[in-house]
Amino acid sequence: MSKVIVIGGGPAGMFAAYFAAKNGHKVTLLEQNEKLGKKLYITGKGRCNITNASDMENLFANVCSNEKFLYSAFYSYTNEQVVDFFESYGLRTKVERGNRVFPLSDHSSDVIATLSKALKDVGVEVKLYTKVAKLLSDEYHDENGETVVADKKNGVLKQVIRGVLLEDGTSMQADSVVLATGGISYPSTGATGDGYRFAEGLNHKIVEPSPSLVPFEVQESWVTEMQGLALKNVAITIEREGKKLYDDFGEMLFTHFGVSGPMILSASASIKPAYFKDFAHELKLKIDLKPALDREQLDKRILKDFEESKNKQYKNSIQKLLPSKMIPIIIRLSGIDPDKKVNEITKEERMKLVELLKALPMTIIGLRGWNEAIITKGGVSVKQVNPSTMESKLVNGLYFAGELLDLDAMTGGYNLQIAWSTGYLAGSSIQ
Repeated sequence: MSKVIVIGGGPAGMFAAYFAAKNGHKVTLLEQNEKLGKKLYITGKGRCNITNASDMENLFANVCSNEKFLYSAFYSYTNEQVVDFFESYGLRTKVERGNRVFPLSDHSSDVIATLSKALKDVGVEVKLYTKVAKLLSDEYHDENGETVVADKKNGVLKQVIRGVLLEDGTSMQADSVVLATGGISYPSTGATGDGYRFAEGLNHKIVEPSPSLVPFEVQESWVTEMQGLALKNVAITIEREGKKLYDDFGEMLFTHFGVSGPMILSASASIKPAYFKDFAHELKLKIDLKPALDREQLDKRILKDFEESKNKQYKNSIQKLLPSKMIPIIIRLSGIDPDKKVNEITKEERMKLVELLKALPMTIIGLRGWNEAIITKGGVSVKQVNPSTMESKLVNGLYFAGELLDLDAMTGGYNLQIAWSTGYLAGSSIQ
C-alpha cells in the first residue's frame, strides 16, 4: 500500500482520490476551503450539469483545446460510466436539452454529498482548511546512481515526488501526488492558480491561462440601452479582418457591458485568446436577427409591413419585426428619419435596414474577468504529461487532473467530463 496525496477537493481531485483508494492506496485529500466541491456547488446555476450524454464523437467535437490528449481518458472512463457511478451511489439523474445530464433533484449539493459518501466508503482521509505551500521532490537516479535528464532539449533533470510542504510548515511524505487544484475562474471559490506555481516549480511549462466561457465586452454604447434583452433563434458571426472565426445559432443576452448568453459563452471558448489582445485587428460580432429569411425574403417581409403601415411614420412601422427595446436602436442605426412616412422610404434606405437586421454589427473589445469565467483556458502543458496515465513526464509519481491542465471545452457538461475522466485516470494509474 503506497501513500498518495491529492491536492484539491474539486471533481477531478475527488475522483482521483476515490479511485486511488479503491485500488488499495492510503489516500489523503487536501482541500484549502472549508468544504469539498465549492466550485461544483455553483455549476449549472446550482444544478450541476454532471456530464453530457452524447456519443463519443460529439464529446471530442466539443473539446476546445488538445482533444487528442483526452483519447485515453475519455475511453478509460466514459460519460456512461460517470452516470453509472452516481446512480450506483443512489443519485438519480435525468437528461435534458442538448443531452445535458443533471441530478434528478436539481441540487448540486446532492452531487457533492454523493462524492463525499463515496470517499468515506473507500477510506479517503479528507483534510479541510489545509493549504499547500510547495511540492517536495528529489532528483531521480537510474540504477547506476546517475541523475537522469527528462527533457534533453531543455536539460531538465528528472525528479521524483516525495510529498508536500504545508503553509503551516508541516511536511507530509507521499509516494505519489495528484495535483488537481483547478484553474483561476471563480476566485471566490478559492481558485488561486497555486497549482500553476507548484507545476512551474518542477519545470513544467504553463500555457498562459485566460478566461473562457465568459461574456464579451463591446465598444458600442447603444448596447447598454438593451440591457436585459434576451434574443432567441438568432445567428451570430465573429470576424477578424473579414475572415470568419466563429458562427452559431441560438440564444444570447444584452448586458450593461456587452453581450452574454449561451452562444456568446461558447464563442469565447472558440477564439484564440491572443485575438482579444490584438487591438490592431478588430473582432467584429454580427447578429443575424432574422436567420430564417435571406435578404430578398426579408426585404419582401419589410415591404409587406410597410404596405400595411403606409400612412404611418417609420418609427411606428417595425413593431412586428423586432422586440420593443431594440426598435429605437435599429431606427437610429439605420439612418432613416424616424418621422418619415414609410411610403417615402427609398429602396436604398430599405436595403440598409435589411442589412442591419441581417448583420447588426458590434466591436468586441475584450472578455469579462475571472469572476465571470466558467472555465480556465490554458494551464499545465499536456506535452509534459503522459496521456495514458496523467503522470508527469518530468517528475515520477506526480499526476495531474482537471482544469489545471491545458484542457477546456464548451458548456453542456463537457468540462466536468474532462474532470471525471482525467481524475479517474490519474487515481487509477498510481502504482
